[in-house]
This record gives sequence, structure tokens and C-alpha cells, in this order.
Amino acid sequence: MNISCTKKVVSTLIFISLGFIGLSFLLGANPKAIEAIYSIFYITNILSIDALANITGATMVFSATIALFTLKYEKLKPLAFGLLVLIATIPLLTLLSPTRYIPAEGGFPVLGSGQGIIKYFALLAIAVFMYGKNNITKTTLSWLNFFPVALVLLWIGGLKFMTFEANGIVRLVENSPFMSWLYDLFSVQMASNLIGLFDIIALVTLGIAIFKQWRVVAIISGLACASVFIMTQTFMFTTPDSFSATTIVGRLGQFVLKDLWFIANLIVITYLNRDWLIRK
Repeated sequence: MNISCTKKVVSTLIFISLGFIGLSFLLGANPKAIEAIYSIFYITNILSIDALANITGATMVFSATIALFTLKYEKLKPLAFGLLVLIATIPLLTLLSPTRYIPAEGGFPVLGSGQGIIKYFALLAIAVFMYGKNNITKTTLSWLNFFPVALVLLWIGGLKFMTFEANGIVRLVENSPFMSWLYDLFSVQMASNLIGLFDIIALVTLGIAIFKQWRVVAIISGLACASVFIMTQTFMFTTPDSFSATTIVGRLGQFVLKDLWFIANLIVITYLNRDWLIRK
């Protein structure tokens, strides 16, 4: 995959994810997420939730459109970079608030609503690769894009060993034709443990393989990591209430669509390491 093809695929993933998430905010989806983000900065004392949802949604849709236009108009890259950084940074700063964690489970690092927030690290890495300075080395860009993949698989994967998280994914797993069999063989907690273990082993193996340039291991572990994020996309179609008649996608749909960013991260990593990944 060359640089042109890579950027087209990544731009398309940005367009789909931000476009649908932004449009759903414009149509009134997930107002609690808007309130949770902006109340931390006390902006809800100035603007209504509806107004903030419209601003957020419009910014996302506009950014999604600009991402596509950058493929033809190079001059738009600084604007695209600034917009993606803005969209990612605002929610990421809310990780500094204890409201993102679960006090009953000990608080940090036990994520509650922060599970959807840490995914914005992926968007930052994509922005740097797509629109950042050209003097950043391939190695740096590769590890920069590996970081959000590792973070989410390690952090959220680790949470799978906790009871609240095991119970929290039941609706996703039991409605999935690809994963529901886990409950036929294992308990809810054991199935969750296995999912978490798979996530962690896949990311650790990928990290070591990239560092050591182990071609076959990198390909297998990379596909394993990709399968996690591809599987979550199937939840859009198998889990009730992912789509909404009024807002296109609901809260779960927004959460799932963000995993397209990690698929983009993995595509970027593959491109940046193509010299040794494609050798015979």
C-alpha cells in the first residue's frame, strides 16, 4: 500500500466516523456525553446542552468533510490538523476529572465513561501522520500510532477482568453471532477474562514484533489486533439500539464508530513498516 492509497483509506475512515458521530450529535443523540464533557469546563453554565451538541456535531461534520478535501487540496492540511486536534483534545482533558472513573471500584484507573474518551488518542496520532510536519521519522510515527492501540487494548482489555465490565459487555456478546458461543462454554466472567486476555496478548505481541521486526509475528498479531476493532463494528448491526430512527446512531453506535480510528492506526503502522513487512 503506497502513501496515496493509505491516506485515501484513512481519510475515508475519518469521514465515516466523524461524519456519523457529528451528524448524530446534531440530531440530538447522547446529550449526556455532551454534558459530561463541557460541564467539567463549566461551559454548560454559558451555553445550553443543545447548543453545545450542535457546535460539536457541526465541527465534526465539517472536519470529516475537510479530511476528504485534503486529498485534493494540500492547503487545507493545517486546518484539518487543527480541527482533529481540537476535537480530540477537549474530551481527553476530561480524563483529569474523577468523574471519568468509578468511585465504587476505587476510582482511577477504573474507567467508566472514560472508556469512550481514551479513544480520542487515536485521532491525535492520525492527525500527526496525515497533516503533521514531514520531518517526523517513520519510526516515531509508527510508535505514535501504536500507542493508542496499545492504550485502549491494555486499559479496556484489563478492565475485562473486573465484574462490572464483564456484566457491561453481556448485551454486546450475547447478541453477536460471532461471540455468543462464549456464553455456551464459559461463565460471563470467564468469557470476559478470555476477551481481555486476547486483547492484551495481541497488543504485547505486536509491540514486540514491531520492535524486533519479526515479520510473520507482526502480521499475525496485527491481524489479531485488527480483529478486535473489526468485531466491534459488527456490534453496530447485532446489538439492539445501536442505530436510531431519529439520530442515525445512538450512544453505543458512537462508541463503536470510534474504533474505526484504531483500524486507521493499524493501517498507518503497516504502511510505515512496509519495508520489512513485505520483504520475502
